[in-house]
Amino acid sequence: MKKYTISAKEIDIKEKWVIVDANGAILGRLASNVASRLRGKNNPLFTPHVDTGESVIVINADKITLTGNKLGQKRYYRHSGYTGGLKEITAKKLLETKPEDIIRFAVKGMLPKNKLGAKLYKKLKVYAGEKHPHEAQRPEAIQI
Repeated sequence: MKKYTISAKEIDIKEKWVIVDANGAILGRLASNVASRLRGKNNPLFTPHVDTGESVIVINADKITLTGNKLGQKRYYRHSGYTGGLKEITAKKLLETKPEDIIRFAVKGMLPKNKLGAKLYKKLKVYAGEKHPHEAQRPEAIQI
């Protein structure tokens, strides 16, 4: 009896959209589940080098929860490229100004650091409130 592995092809993959409500969800748990769905690890046809994942819409990003003292202690850094150009912002301040970015940064850190990861990251849509412009895709609501 021959044993072989089936590798997913672009033809085999069906595009699917899911919607996740971040209301009261813990940031790390939500981000790991979203990253797993973007990669397609819940799909029986999962192939590491092929995009077999779903497009994910995250709503209510402004109602995300951080455990412990992370709200005041966690810092996000960026650099302008110039000398002395390091900027930092706390999670509390970022949650007040751009709550979508907290989820984007967490999920991006859990995706592969290559061309496939960049392609998967484009399939993530994050919104601060309840409304989103993706009703035409008929997203399926999932519980995380």
